[in-house]
Amino acid sequence: MSVLDQIYLRAKENPRKVAFPEALNEKMMQAAYETGKEGYIIPVLVGDGNEIREAARERGYDEGVFTIVDISEEAYKKTLIDKYVALPQTILKEKALNRRMQNPLYYAMVMQAVDEADVTFAGIDNTTGDVLLAGQMIIGLKEGISTVSSIGLCDIPGFQGSEGSLLAIGDSAVCTNPDANQLADIAISACDTVKALLEWEPRCAMVSYSTLGSGQGELIDKVVEAVKLANEKRPDLAIDGEFQFDAAISPAVAEKKVNRESQVAGKANVVIWPDLNVGNVGVKLIQQFGHADAYGPMLQGFNKVVCDCSRGAPVSEIKGNIVISAVRAAGSN
Repeated sequence: MSVLDQIYLRAKENPRKVAFPEALNEKMMQAAYETGKEGYIIPVLVGDGNEIREAARERGYDEGVFTIVDISEEAYKKTLIDKYVALPQTILKEKALNRRMQNPLYYAMVMQAVDEADVTFAGIDNTTGDVLLAGQMIIGLKEGISTVSSIGLCDIPGFQGSEGSLLAIGDSAVCTNPDANQLADIAISACDTVKALLEWEPRCAMVSYSTLGSGQGELIDKVVEAVKLANEKRPDLAIDGEFQFDAAISPAVAEKKVNRESQVAGKANVVIWPDLNVGNVGVKLIQQFGHADAYGPMLQGFNKVVCDCSRGAPVSEIKGNIVISAVRAAGSN
């Protein structure tokens, strides 16, 4: 059984409520409908109720598959606002929140913040910046984390790593040039993500062009400091480095290059790039030459699961990311 098969099975065993603030988008509605009808999620369409129902009828969908939330329905909106402002450490007060909730993206995230939904799934009609801003404003960041980042999952034919053909990598999409503290946050978030999604015990390698001081320079110093900070913040996690990529994933290379005990060297299942240049090139090399299937990017660092879908994604990819986001939410609870 492939990793995706396992994820789909877990989703069906415990379907979560996924809020879709871009409900009128044709691809988004189709993906929501198909994943809902197949029993993987409970799709919650957020927006103008009449327009959503009309679009669903025109497209031939059984309306009963959806939960439709009309943002103009004042009683439910008031209930959500009352619950939200009662939460500790919220940014927006009642009047400002009421204005923001005219936008379905913010409305969906308020639903999620007060546990009326488990996931907010957007990104086709909203930009990544829109989703990140709303997420930080409404959902907020996990305690101890100040950086939103992303992680991807690569299924690499012929690769025999510590988790078979699978390797989690990040950040390949969000943080351009993270400093040491941000890099530590990315590593911590990545460990939490793979544990929730895949039920792995994370072994996280922070990589550079040096292995344990074989090279020198400020680029290496940043990674060394990030490892130190990550271990101070979360001593319960196996985060180690700095390693070259081969020393991180190959036991034979690690045996030659790593001259101390390490839970991670040679058997990393999570790899953290030092910056977005490396991350973007790295994931594309893995895809092009390793012929890998890459799933994601999955946003991480938020208090709850927020998903930013690629604008050009086909329905099949959107469905996969919906299911992945739902399983992440279930695993985080």
